Amino acid sequence: MKKAVATFLMVSLVLSSFLLLTANAGSSFCDSKCGDRCAKAGVKDRCLKYCGICCQECKCVPSGTYGNKHECPCYMDKKNSKGKPKCP
Repeated sequence: MKKAVATFLMVSLVLSSFLLLTANAGSSFCDSKCGDRCAKAGVKDRCLKYCGICCQECKCVPSGTYGNKHECPCYMDKKNSKGKPKCP
C-alpha cells in the first residue's frame, strides 16, 4: 500500500511539474509580446492584464504599441461587456 501511494505521489509530481513548465512557456511568449505592446500605455498594469488575457486566448498579439490589430483577427474581435474593444 505504501509503495502505491509513493508511486502515485511521484507520478503526480512529475505530471504537475510538466504542466507547470508548459504553462510558463506559453506565458513567457505573452509576457514578452504584451510588454512590447504596452510599453507606451498610460495605465500599463491594466494594459498588461488585458493583453495577457487576449494573448492566452488568441495565441497572438499585434506588433507595435498601437493599431495593427488586423494582424490578429481574434485579438481584434474581442469585445468587453459594453461592446468596446477588450484587447489593447
